[in-house]
Amino acid sequence: MSSSQGSTLSTNMAGFVDGSSARQEVSYLDSLPVYVKELLAGGAAGAFAKTAVAPLERTKILLQTRTEGFQSLGVHQSLKKLLKQEGVTGFYKGNGASVLRIVPYAALHFMTYEQYRVWILNNYPGLGSGPVIDLLAGSVAGGTAVLCTYPLDLARTKLAYQGVKLEILSHLNYSTMRKLGKQQDVVDTRGSFQSGVRSPCAQPAYSGIRDVLTSVYKEGGLRALYRGIGPTLIGILPYAGLKFYVYEELKRHVPEEHQKSIVMRLSCGALAGLLGQTITYPLDVVRRQMQVENLKSSTQGNVKYRNTLEGLTSIARNQGFKQLFAGLSINYIKIVPSVAIGFTAYDMMKIWLRIPPRQKSISTA
Repeated sequence: MSSSQGSTLSTNMAGFVDGSSARQEVSYLDSLPVYVKELLAGGAAGAFAKTAVAPLERTKILLQTRTEGFQSLGVHQSLKKLLKQEGVTGFYKGNGASVLRIVPYAALHFMTYEQYRVWILNNYPGLGSGPVIDLLAGSVAGGTAVLCTYPLDLARTKLAYQGVKLEILSHLNYSTMRKLGKQQDVVDTRGSFQSGVRSPCAQPAYSGIRDVLTSVYKEGGLRALYRGIGPTLIGILPYAGLKFYVYEELKRHVPEEHQKSIVMRLSCGALAGLLGQTITYPLDVVRRQMQVENLKSSTQGNVKYRNTLEGLTSIARNQGFKQLFAGLSINYIKIVPSVAIGFTAYDMMKIWLRIPPRQKSISTA
């Protein structure tokens, strides 16, 4: 070994021993603006939480949109049927679009919540610094995040819906031809929708997120990409506000010695998600049906809702009041880990990134 190589190695080893590498990491993190740290923390928290509950999210969408073969099934039976039809990968169909949406959504949601909260504290001191601030900041932050990421949510819903739809149509085509005694003319379509007899009502399958966005835009322009945004905004404003309100208020009542407990954060997040979701859930059902209405066949009742109120009244009248809460049980199962993990991961990321608490205006660097 040459003397220069030995000197370099010695220097590196010395840096490792005295922690200079760790200090460089600390210096780098500290140099990031606060809003960038909040974006990173929110995006990571959202991706982690969404992937953890992806199987429940896929099943919930199938129940909400009254997909053939799933209308009368419960949560457990729906999961079993999905596993049998599509395997484990079926649980995560559309999850790529979901994660792609949730990363910018959660990043914007948490970061703008912090920004709006500081802005309200600085400009409206008369409101104090209590839970009302969290309610207002959370509501506006939720609306901001939705407006910026809604087309990705639309793509996620269409991809999740079409997966089982095409599988069912393929299965029906194969079964029908078997009954007609024409097996020799049919290639088993259960693994592919490229052969067999196609249903005249079948919609062409989307190949991915980009294909969905491109196709929808060509069909109806920017307005089509935001189909269902009405009930989404009406639902997200109270939901996002209540979620932050309940979470922060519950944390304020936790004894100081338990403030850093992960179990405490998970519990507060779960209760926050349950309360907010229960109040706004019917709006979520209307949104899902509006998003997939052009994928439904005429035999399923291809009705288009002009607005949120019409969607609510039409579903209650024609599909029954219970349909407004279709999939709510699975949403309870999903929302507990999802919101709990999201809030907890965000708080943990804030600690790791050394993000200071925002009570009043602080430097962004």
